[in-house]
Amino acid sequence: MTPIPAPSTGRPKRVAVLGSTGSIGTSTLDVVRRLPDRLELVGLAAHSKWEQLADQCRAFRPRYAVLCDPVAFRAADRAFFPRETELLGGEDGVARLVTDPAVDVVVSAVVGAAGLNGTWAALEAGKTVALANKETLVVAGPLVTDLAARRGARLLPVDSEHSAVFQAMTGYAAADVARVVLTGSGGPFRGKAAAELEGATPAQALKHPTWQMGPKITVDSATLMNKALEVVEARWLFGLAPGQIGVIIHPESVVHSFVEFVDGSVLAQLSPPDMRLPIQYALLYPDRVPGPAKRLDWQALSALRFEQPDRDTFRALDLGFEVAARGGTCGAVLNAANEAAVGRFLAGGLGFLDIARCCRAVLDSHDYDPAPSLEVLLALDRWARKEADRWTPTRTPNPTP
Repeated sequence: MTPIPAPSTGRPKRVAVLGSTGSIGTSTLDVVRRLPDRLELVGLAAHSKWEQLADQCRAFRPRYAVLCDPVAFRAADRAFFPRETELLGGEDGVARLVTDPAVDVVVSAVVGAAGLNGTWAALEAGKTVALANKETLVVAGPLVTDLAARRGARLLPVDSEHSAVFQAMTGYAAADVARVVLTGSGGPFRGKAAAELEGATPAQALKHPTWQMGPKITVDSATLMNKALEVVEARWLFGLAPGQIGVIIHPESVVHSFVEFVDGSVLAQLSPPDMRLPIQYALLYPDRVPGPAKRLDWQALSALRFEQPDRDTFRALDLGFEVAARGGTCGAVLNAANEAAVGRFLAGGLGFLDIARCCRAVLDSHDYDPAPSLEVLLALDRWARKEADRWTPTRTPNPTP
């Protein structure tokens, strides 16, 4: 992806937020709140938390609010929403929001593969998408990037690591890059051996040392699956070969990624671990203005540590590199299996190290297709979830039909 600055319109950019009640969504609203002369909120979409969505609507008075869950949509009390906000339901409501001509930028912050539909509809409408939903590219990277190119739409990264790469690559093409190195904190279990993690609990996995995130992505950080998925995302977002992507552990979470160019120069982006900065950069690109994000305290910064990831203990990372190399149906299967396995772990039905084992087994059992259609990917998503829900260390998944 070669970033090309968009011309300034001289008016606030009009924003729709998918996943407004999650951690990225609420951080996005804080950015909008702090920059009223630059950003205007047109619509919000949430899965089921209608009371929180109503609170957000009373604060921002958007044109649209969407509840994706039909049960929540029926249960929602319209009296809690402002008169000027139209309440919509389901995927049709999301499509209406993201395709509205009044929307300039769609923030795709829904967790998991569920974010694919809204992102797809926005790109088909030629919108700029600020992408926090990495699963969209993990599941259907080639199809999504092709759609964006055909429709004249734009994908701007919100993940802190990919935002760092995007910023370092501005003005350069993929051919100028020798490799990118994605940094990761190592999560709450950095330095632990496999034997110490067999009995790891959800409460322990959710104690992230530097970032405040939702439960699914926090567990992914603990297993290093989040970094695995980011490898696949970087593959498609920046048009890189899998061999051009690396991962390094950086506990301080200050350096958000490196780009090494073919001449040997290395550029990095540094900032405190505050998602409001990459969100703001994606919303206002290419402009940089003062915003709400924290600033680095250079006097307090004493050391920046880097170490190689323990790929023997955290087996998920190898899955990410494998999927980035193979492409095809692998991303959809890995992502779906992981979502189901993390759900089981959080519910107490699966061991921590079994998350990667389950994903390995389901990935190995599927019928690989190097160039699938979107329909095939969605069917495999459903199959992989079912197999991950049924998987045990002694049971082999059913092969794909």
